Formats: sequence, C-alpha cells, structure tokens
Amino acid sequence: MNTDVNLLRIAGAQIAPVWLDREATIDKVVAWVRSAAANGAGLVAFGEALIPGYPFWIELTDGARFDSPVQKALHAHYLEQAVQIEAGHLDRVCQVAAECGVRVVVGCIERPRDRGGHSVYASLVHIDTQGHIGSVHRKLMPTYEERLSWSPGDGHGLRTHACGPFTLGALNCWENWVPLARAALYAQGENLHVALWPGSVRNTEHITQFIARESRSYVLSVSGLLRRTDIGTQVPHAERIREAAPETLANGGTAIAGPDGSWIVPPVADVEQLVFADCDLRRVREERQNFDVMGHYARPDVLQLRVDRTRQSVVTFNDQTGEAR
Repeated sequence: MNTDVNLLRIAGAQIAPVWLDREATIDKVVAWVRSAAANGAGLVAFGEALIPGYPFWIELTDGARFDSPVQKALHAHYLEQAVQIEAGHLDRVCQVAAECGVRVVVGCIERPRDRGGHSVYASLVHIDTQGHIGSVHRKLMPTYEERLSWSPGDGHGLRTHACGPFTLGALNCWENWVPLARAALYAQGENLHVALWPGSVRNTEHITQFIARESRSYVLSVSGLLRRTDIGTQVPHAERIREAAPETLANGGTAIAGPDGSWIVPPVADVEQLVFADCDLRRVREERQNFDVMGHYARPDVLQLRVDRTRQSVVTFNDQTGEAR
C-alpha cells in the first residue's frame, strides 16, 4: 500500500457506451470504476457525453433538416435516455465511488429540471470518494453540429476539487482549447487536469501536451469509443444510421502527459482499456519553478479574468410565504 502523500494513481476508462441506453451504459461505468479501483486508482475518468452517448446520428441523417420526423424521433429518444441528476440517475455511480473510495469524473448528457427538463447539456460530473456530487459543469459552447442537440451551458461548474494531494479540474472537449476557460481553473490552483472527449486521436494528440506544458500540470485526456457494431436495434432509425456510418465513429485517443509536456501514455486507439499513470506532486513543483501561469509569472495589475459562476436561468421567482393575518 502506497503511503507517499505526494502520489496519486489516475485512470482513464476508454470505453464504448451502450449507445443511447442510459442504464446499460451506467452498468458498464460501474464495472469499470470497480476495475480501476482494484488496480489502485484514486481517480477514474470517462469520456464526454458517455452516458448515454454522443449524438453521432446528426451528421449521418441530415440532422439540420427542419421539422424532420427522423430528427424529432431521435431527439425524443435522446431526451428519454439522458441523465436527470435530480431523479437519481447517477446514484449507482455515486454508490460505487463511495464503496471503492475513488473519485469519478464522468461525462453525461444532462436534462436538468432547473432549465425546464426538456433541453440537454453536455455535462461533466465530479463525484468524490464519499459518493457526493461536488459539481456539474455544463459545456460552455457546443461545437458544430452539437448545437442541433445540446444547449449552451454556463460557468457554474468551473470549479476545482481536492483529489488526493492534487487540485483537480476538468473541461469538455473543445472548451479545452478556450484560454479563458483553462485560466479559470488554473487560477483555482489546478495541477491535475482532465479533458473529456467523445473519442478521436486527432483531438488529443496535440492539446494534451500543450495544456500540460502551459499549466505545468498532469493532464489526462479521456475518450470514448464507438463502432458501427455498437449501434443497437433499440435506437430509432438504427438501420439508416448504420448504413451511413463508417466502421469506426470514435477511435479513442485516451492519453496522459506529465507537467513538462512529455508523454506518460501517448494516445491509445481502437481498444477498450484502462490507462493508468502514477502522478507525483513533486514533479509539478519542479516544473513550476520557472513558470507558474497564475503565480509568479502572472501580472494581475495588468491582466485579470472575471468569471460568473451563477447557475443561469430564465426566471426568478420571489414568493411571499408569510401567512395572512
């Protein structure tokens, strides 16, 4: 048993969802959390939108066609299978995190009640070792065709969390390319960054090392997989989607870089696999000696960032609850 307080084993779970099936995908997540914990991980992360899956159908089925019965059917199914945290859909993941004493970062499609319950967001959820949800970050801006399905998020989830000796932060997919989003996490002391992706080596092979080098932090990019054979018959218009789909829709790319920007694990493709690294906080301290972007190399007298972390809503109710006399 490791007793060095500077060390943390992290794991990226590169898996395919049971596409557009929330409960079956959660079954897989629970099993892979157990496996990561059994191999000594204190943190295990899963890809963007993994529960219940990324909306690959949009680019394969004329997704921008207005008032299309096909798009309506697929969107309705997506809403049905999305995660509503208030309804307890992630309770089993929280329970296994507590049981195994491991922190979990998981990407999901969230259908929150606080925005009416009929729109979805690409959210990443931090679950601590006690099984408590620490924060839910809704992706700030969906990318390209994602905007035909997902709503823009807000800054409420731009938060960091204690993770062993490290300070953990995470972003979804292309918002990892947004300098101000990264800076919001760096300013909170982040030194372990998780980047969630739906799955593509082309996405992770450059940005992973760049963020590590810029922030002098450990960076875990964790991706999903999806193959044509993963498109099940329970999905509306499954045959049409399979006919238009390539053999591989998402090929993974899970990778880990150290605080000097060098690879610990270069991108892994085309296989469901747990990817591990043993992170040493002393390496972060060494690399911060010559560059600390929010510390001794910052100039707050010249440059500052303002972050609004209020949860956005379209309505505020002011109810008078006192009884009439």
